[in-house]
Amino acid sequence: MGGAAARLAEAGVESPRVDAELLLAHALGVPRARLLVLDEVDDAAATRFEALVAQRADRVPLQHLTGRAPFRYLELAVGPGVFVPRPETEQLVGWALERLAGIAEPVVVDLGSGSGAIALSLAHEHPGAQVTAVERDPGAIAWTRHNAGARAAAGDTPVDVLAGDMTDPGLLRELDGRADLVVSNPPYVPDGARVPREVADHDPPLALWGGPDGLDVVRGLLVTAARLLRPGGWLGIEHADQQGESLPAVVRSHGAFTDVDDHPDLAGRPRYTTARRSG
Repeated sequence: MGGAAARLAEAGVESPRVDAELLLAHALGVPRARLLVLDEVDDAAATRFEALVAQRADRVPLQHLTGRAPFRYLELAVGPGVFVPRPETEQLVGWALERLAGIAEPVVVDLGSGSGAIALSLAHEHPGAQVTAVERDPGAIAWTRHNAGARAAAGDTPVDVLAGDMTDPGLLRELDGRADLVVSNPPYVPDGARVPREVADHDPPLALWGGPDGLDVVRGLLVTAARLLRPGGWLGIEHADQQGESLPAVVRSHGAFTDVDDHPDLAGRPRYTTARRSG
């Protein structure tokens, strides 16, 4: 274990010990906690572990190697072609659930759903919610549908998965003025920005790049959100930590929103902007 962690550390992996433990648990087919009472590793598992460590050292995302990504109370299937959900996004979901409290059957739209992390968490934690997950990327939407099917089979409120572009003027016209909440973790990385190899080499480009300032997709998203939301409905958008002033400014300048505010993540970095539909 120590040698694997050292190899990952040398390769620049941020959490080498944790990653090594999770990979060993995956190779053995046991929970990570079982490693505390592990006596030995058989040859087949050791071979699998070595291969996994080599891939992780080459900066293949941990979640692609295990095939799973934990998010709030769910464990989602992920792999090549879909953006891996990050823990920071869990706070946006928590904010959204607070806004939906007291609404028995809220209408919710998740724009750019990817793995379905936000949409499926909202449906799981607010069973009355009528959630639609919109995803443009053909590769990513396969994962959205897979995870939505798995959660419905587990007894969660089904989530509608729709292939579509969040900036399309014709998107979800039947929900115009009806949505209680629109939420999104959109592409927001400025073109040309440096990102970790796990992101640059493995996250789908449509989930990352947002134009010269990273906010081109957000500008189109705001038009859609303003149309979908009822007066008083809420909007929540995740952003890069450098956009804590620029994204709220874009929302304010749109003109259809009030109560624009920005929120930090657990590390104190600007992470998501919220607003309310005026009218």
